[in-house]
Amino acid sequence: MTIPGAIGASIVDYTTGFPVATTGAAPNADHEATAAGTADVVQAANSRSLFVSAIPHDLLEDLIITTAGGYHLLRVVQTEFDSRLVLYVWLDRVRGNLAVARRQMQRLADELVAT
Repeated sequence: MTIPGAIGASIVDYTTGFPVATTGAAPNADHEATAAGTADVVQAANSRSLFVSAIPHDLLEDLIITTAGGYHLLRVVQTEFDSRLVLYVWLDRVRGNLAVARRQMQRLADELVAT
């Protein structure tokens, strides 16, 4: 929640849709539904040939969904063993900065892997 403009955030196991950790608010006030939706979006992007690169090791990093009032940022946490986690941040469109949020999410994902 230290990302400027963050409304809510979670860490989601996108293979199960389970919210591993949550903080702040969630769209429709339901962190479990948000986690399930996050999992669906990541699985869809990973399984569609349109989004899967033919370049070796060119893995999905971020997904950004924009709405009139905010941004929904999804950052896949890349690990050497299974990469099942995704960071989700709901960002206020007026108070947040998309580029700054992406950088901070990248740093957080890297820190999660390092610990």
